[in-house]
Amino acid sequence: MVQLAGELFAQKGYRATTVREIADAAGILSGSLYHHFDSKESIGDEILSGFINDVLADYRAAADSGGSPRDVLAQIVRSTSHTLARHRPALAMLQNDWSYFSGQPRFGYLRKALGEIERAWVTQLERGQAEGVFRADLDARLTYRLLRDVLWIPSQWRLAEGYTTDQVADALMRLVFEGITAPARSAEPQ
Repeated sequence: MVQLAGELFAQKGYRATTVREIADAAGILSGSLYHHFDSKESIGDEILSGFINDVLADYRAAADSGGSPRDVLAQIVRSTSHTLARHRPALAMLQNDWSYFSGQPRFGYLRKALGEIERAWVTQLERGQAEGVFRADLDARLTYRLLRDVLWIPSQWRLAEGYTTDQVADALMRLVFEGITAPARSAEPQ
């Protein structure tokens, strides 16, 4: 039932989806839905908290791995790509209805979690700068936001285009760590 509700929220938007529509999709009477959940917000909360908990667990594991800043960021990129693929409805809910969720006390944990997610990225970027692994002139917070958005947007088109989660993660890491500029060709001896 939660999965059906998530799909409806992703398609129609959280606020536009009614309890009756969720119950109809599940093949039950809308009153029966309340035997499982006390409100539509409880369903939304289960979807979003599951997503956020998975993201945070993966980020914490990456940070605790003891890897280099590059290795930790690569682990974060891979785990994010996989988590987003598993939680596509939650991502759509956040993207489409963030203004609603961010204003509701019940969903206050989202802002806190997004702050922790940002700190995980920024910490590794700044650590890499301090160790000379990443360019010193990068704005760590802006770099995080750019990379996050590049990761979060493909969930909308990757399935339609036939790209796998690993292909998206690999392409992003190549772009970030190797750039798009071809290596300079050495001049041929004359």
